[in-house]
Amino acid sequence: MKLRTITLAAAALALVAGFAAPAPEARAATPKNILVIADKIDDIVSLDPAEIFEFSGGELARNVYDHLVELDPRNLGPLVPGIAESWSLADDGVTYTFKIRKGLKFHSGNPITAKDAEFSLRRAIVLNKTPSFILKQFGFTPDNIGETIKAVDDYTLVIKTDKPYAPSFFYNCLTATIGGIVDMKLAMEHEKDGDMGHEWLKTHSAGSGAYKVKSWKPNESYVLEAVPGYWRGDAKLKRVIVRHIQEPATQRLLLEKGDVDIARKLTPDDIAAIAKKPGIKVESDLKGRIMYIALNQKHPILKNPKVAKAMKYLIDYDGMANSFLRGQFAVHQAFLPLTYLGELKDNPYKLDIEKARALLKEAGYGDGFNIKIYVRNDQQRLEMAQSLQNTFAKVGIKAELVVGTGKQILTEYRARKHEIYLGAWGPDYPDPHTNADTFASNPDNRDEAKLTGKLAWRNAWDIPELTRKTEAAVIEKDTAKRAEMYREIQREVQKDSPFAIMFQATIQTAMKDNVKDFITGGAISDVYYWTTSK
Repeated sequence: MKLRTITLAAAALALVAGFAAPAPEARAATPKNILVIADKIDDIVSLDPAEIFEFSGGELARNVYDHLVELDPRNLGPLVPGIAESWSLADDGVTYTFKIRKGLKFHSGNPITAKDAEFSLRRAIVLNKTPSFILKQFGFTPDNIGETIKAVDDYTLVIKTDKPYAPSFFYNCLTATIGGIVDMKLAMEHEKDGDMGHEWLKTHSAGSGAYKVKSWKPNESYVLEAVPGYWRGDAKLKRVIVRHIQEPATQRLLLEKGDVDIARKLTPDDIAAIAKKPGIKVESDLKGRIMYIALNQKHPILKNPKVAKAMKYLIDYDGMANSFLRGQFAVHQAFLPLTYLGELKDNPYKLDIEKARALLKEAGYGDGFNIKIYVRNDQQRLEMAQSLQNTFAKVGIKAELVVGTGKQILTEYRARKHEIYLGAWGPDYPDPHTNADTFASNPDNRDEAKLTGKLAWRNAWDIPELTRKTEAAVIEKDTAKRAEMYREIQREVQKDSPFAIMFQATIQTAMKDNVKDFITGGAISDVYYWTTSK
């Protein structure tokens, strides 16, 4: 794979809405029933909910696929009925029963039944793609799913976990992208070589949400089309077009000209300037997304714990947060985002060149070394990487930036081929285990284990004792005790891990002032298009 900086000229990106782009002098507003968004979506790998594990793909899926249980976009937190109108847990603590709503249909017109839910969850286990660990952690395997995930009739699904868990943890996991319910009949009509429709679903949809996928052009755009009769209420806009616009300045220009309704990746300088424009507003939302760097423990230098600690003192946290990240990222050095059970507000590190220099000297690298930082071609991330280059250089560390699209960089990272990775992580479901399981759990450090959903595994961090602590925390039923267990785990990760967690994000979204109810999902969910009107 060749990694390089890729810049897409805005002029080369045409709207794919079924209408021609007017001449520049004629542009004033987008059509009333179409929402046009400028964003960065080059991280999309697949449209199959069994495979999606990237920010942009998850946002698409949130509006295309329904789940057994759902989050209410207008009251994020308490779970609400989804395809399942009710659910219950037996006295044994492991048997969950879901009653499926009658009368619901997929976009194809096929009725939604318990068999579709059974197929979707079993399929995720069998395909064994990156996010499959979210379900596999409950003991499901290809060998036992015939008994543990079972439709006992058309409208009753029974799921048996391998041991009792906090019920809220299990239900929250079902809201993750991988819990999206797939149209079994449609998927199997496109099955090829036993792939359960996977190859087809990488570029198509088979859901029951407010929207269906009309088209997807990688690194260019995707288009969603509303499906009338959605059970949660029809989408208010006929079509949503999300355009991949790499440069924030171009996003800002398109919003100012009226070519897009929303710009989602503007810099603080862009936000400050555009917020003063008539007809434009800016909305902020605390997200669960955190920014971090990760040091591959396969690297002979980076595996030295004193080198890892030195790196944490070579980050200009406050300098970045108070300059090019202002208003969009705050210093945060724990893997659980604020608002999550067990949140930790301690920020023990700051830029300290002399302390870092002393640690490197103790480690035997007093003269520094050469290293590569893998980073997505995104203006803010590149500025973070350049800040690291500058502070690393003060102790003799020469950092080369390896830059590529989101998909390219993630592919290298998931294959454990990086040296230092700079990127973002967001929760998959609203429970602290979502991040503890990836930052502080690695039950099998072998390459062939391919636990790509776990960041500890991606960085070859072998932590049997910390893994046991994480496994204990997820089954603890005393909420206060569970919260303290997560705080203890986070302190250990802060102290000894190959992760330097830097910031938590606040999303600033610039939009036309006629856009209403564009909900970006808070710290626990993804964006909702079907609530939006204009």
